[in-house]
Amino acid sequence: MSAATSTGPSTAKPTAKRAAPDTAPKSVRRRNASLGLVAWLVGIVFVLPVLWMGLTSLHSETDAAKNPPALAAPLTLDGYREFFGAGGGPSPWFSLANSLTASVVSTLFVLLLALPAAYALSIRPVRKWTDVLFFFLSTKMLPVVAGLLPIYLFAKNTGLLDNIWLLVILYTSMNLPIAVWMMQSFLAEVPAALIEAAQIDGARLPAILTRVVAPIAMPGIAATSLICFIFSWNEMLFARVLTGVVAQTAPVFLTGFITSQGLFLAKVCAASVVISLPVLAAGFAAQDKLVQGLSLGAVK
Repeated sequence: MSAATSTGPSTAKPTAKRAAPDTAPKSVRRRNASLGLVAWLVGIVFVLPVLWMGLTSLHSETDAAKNPPALAAPLTLDGYREFFGAGGGPSPWFSLANSLTASVVSTLFVLLLALPAAYALSIRPVRKWTDVLFFFLSTKMLPVVAGLLPIYLFAKNTGLLDNIWLLVILYTSMNLPIAVWMMQSFLAEVPAALIEAAQIDGARLPAILTRVVAPIAMPGIAATSLICFIFSWNEMLFARVLTGVVAQTAPVFLTGFITSQGLFLAKVCAASVVISLPVLAAGFAAQDKLVQGLSLGAVK
């Protein structure tokens, strides 16, 4: 039998095709490395002033005022001692307590008001809900100085000057529009089927908001809370004009260290570090929720 008619298995090995070199992973790694380097540079640019402020707060006033700066100068805690009143100055604890009260209470009020409003604009949308959102956001475009005089006259005529509850009301009204805007995008990601199931089981609106919507949208709520807290803690214009001694906040207390005579740089840096710690601690504790919340509101 000839080889052409042979039915036996062929012993010839198939020729393997040579795969083209895959350069995609290398290019992706190169791009990721470049983006990582840029991210590190941007992070250093943002963190460097904070580190410089912390280092300056540990120097004496003479060393802090030197130009060029004395990086190897001996470290001391005199700036922090003077900030906490060790040298006979005023104590900052009352001002810190006022800032904490105004920021926390106003943030709670914002959440209580913004959650139902965002629910109505996202899960149960009202007519022309986009116009409502833009109206909320337009209130943030008004210059703060434009409303300063009317608010001051109102506070004076109603006896609310130097009252911490006036700041709570102002901070709530200032942060409410941006909170409704943010939480509307967060609550839009809540599955409507879960809400319908809760309604079939007989749950009312308060139970739906607290037991169904809030746990799912918790990252967005945490991000909104942190932003409102930061805005309230850092606000100084209204606190400077509308408060005196009783309701003085921490940023207003900080400005008291700036004088026209003498050296105050190290003491101001020490005060800035202490006043910034609550915001930094809150941001560090809620950083995972903040990233999840902002990503939840940005990705549709």
